Amino acid sequence: MAGKALAWVTAALLLSPVLIAADDGDDLTARQLADQAKDNLLDAKSVHLKLTDRSTDTRTSTTQPTSMDLALDQDGNCVGSMEMGAHGGSVEIVKQGDEVWMKPDADFWKAQVPGGQGDAVAELFKNRYIHGSTSDAMLKGMADTCDLTSFQKEVAGDEDGATPLTKGDETTVDGTKVIPLKGTEDGKQEVLYVTSDSPHRLVKATQHGGGTDLTLTFTDYDKPVPTATPSADESVDVGKLQEELQGV
Repeated sequence: MAGKALAWVTAALLLSPVLIAADDGDDLTARQLADQAKDNLLDAKSVHLKLTDRSTDTRTSTTQPTSMDLALDQDGNCVGSMEMGAHGGSVEIVKQGDEVWMKPDADFWKAQVPGGQGDAVAELFKNRYIHGSTSDAMLKGMADTCDLTSFQKEVAGDEDGATPLTKGDETTVDGTKVIPLKGTEDGKQEVLYVTSDSPHRLVKATQHGGGTDLTLTFTDYDKPVPTATPSADESVDVGKLQEELQGV
């Protein structure tokens, strides 16, 4: 689900690893700042990612998230939520180890399950998590969204070229001093906001143009993902859902 949203960040960076001594943002070029931001993103053990996607295609799709709020780590653990386009509803997700919990709202069920069956499923599983493992096909796609390591590999593998970047004037993002790095990729305007002070980290990235309107923020680098999981009383085994869907 989140592949499209995450892939453009990789395209925006398009960097090869470069070792540069840490220094103040004013003393580094746009490319040097971006290189250090990439290295720190690749080294992150965990991160809190927020996505807002108001792109034309996304807003009309019930299977692509228009917003996403996830804390995720390299071990595949995560907690957060997603909201789909075209009134496709929202879903909460928790993953610890190989166990997955997802709690869709009524609109999500109605959008994903055809006919009147969606209403029945929404009522049956109202306010409860579907619980299963990553080996279950119904949960695997959602669980893959929690894979920070996979995203980092995608970023690391993009070494086909380098988008020319220009430094803007220092500004702030949520109280953090940042330097905007501006560039154009495939006709779309992209801005990477990198912390002015060392360690230089990517805290925000935007892409606009051609029907695309994306914003991603990265916070809480290396902060552990919460480990609390839904109780048994709040959960229903995924097998129960599979039984209900057999007649669809």
